[in-house]
Amino acid sequence: MSVRPDILCIGSVLWDVIGRSDRHMKQGSDVPGHITRLPGGVALNIAMTLARFDLRPALLSIVGRDPEGEELVAACEHLGLLTEHLYRSDDLPTDQYMAVEGANGLIAAIADAHSLEQSGDKILRPLIEGPLGFADAPFDGPIALDGNLTEGLLDQIARHPAFAAADLRIAPASPGKAERLLPFLRAGRGVLYVNLEEAGLLCQTEFEDAPQAGATLIERGAARAIVTDGANVTCDASSDGTLAERPPEVMVTRVTGAGDTFMAAHIASELRGADRETALHRALSTAAAYVAGGPGA
Repeated sequence: MSVRPDILCIGSVLWDVIGRSDRHMKQGSDVPGHITRLPGGVALNIAMTLARFDLRPALLSIVGRDPEGEELVAACEHLGLLTEHLYRSDDLPTDQYMAVEGANGLIAAIADAHSLEQSGDKILRPLIEGPLGFADAPFDGPIALDGNLTEGLLDQIARHPAFAAADLRIAPASPGKAERLLPFLRAGRGVLYVNLEEAGLLCQTEFEDAPQAGATLIERGAARAIVTDGANVTCDASSDGTLAERPPEVMVTRVTGAGDTFMAAHIASELRGADRETALHRALSTAAAYVAGGPGA
């Protein structure tokens, strides 16, 4: 018998290949460090953090039937994630992400999520054709959604009746994909989780700080916007007002996945009944612990 998930995580599920060095780096740097391969992708990063909060996330994405895909699914199940609703492709390879980080932060990254983009709405079938939901009996729980999907598919989700009852939580995945969230801005749906640069791209302007960006996103039609700005003030903006808090100061040991960890911790807090102020504080503390090298939960 299938387990009912506490939340659905829709988007990229892949392998993260991360090279890290404790030295400052620039273009052309060749330095010693460590290279790791870990389960990753925005949707999967969010799901892994949610699982550490004792929630049961289900993944909706594509994973190939190649050896990398089989290994990835086994790793997800070992982490307590529900994988039965994944679309498994015989033809498309398992996606991957590669990043280089130095003591001065992220140096460069390449996201190979072509299989996710090519799979289209196949990954949504469990929500449209069952067993998770149908157009006339939509899923009524929380959904964490990432912008690695195509803009066309995200536009479909913003308008599709199968998503009408869901609590949508949406992240762009990267600044280069921020504008893919425009359908949710236009529809006034969901909670947008963006950083300062991504907010600027959505609004076609530059902002001095997160509260300014959050207020503008609400003016442009967003139902709610959570805007981060690295070590600077983070805000939670809605028509009910704007909250702001500065993250704890920590020694930075990693950055890849920090935004996903923040988003997951914020969602988990609100699912457990925390008010906006408490949820923001817990999310910032969890993300700071992650950046400092801890598990982030």
